[in-house]
Amino acid sequence: MPLGKAQNQNRPLPQWIRLRTNNKIRYNAKRRHWKRTKLGL
Repeated sequence: MPLGKAQNQNRPLPQWIRLRTNNKIRYNAKRRHWKRTKLGL
C-alpha cells in the first residue's frame, strides 16, 4: 500500500457519518498505530 493512501486511511470517523448511522459506529475500527503495526514497506 502506498504511503499516501495509508496516511489517508489513518484518520478518525467523520462526525457526520456518526449522525447518519445514528451512532452505531463509534470509532474507526481500522485506525493504524505507527509503532504497533508496520505497513509492510
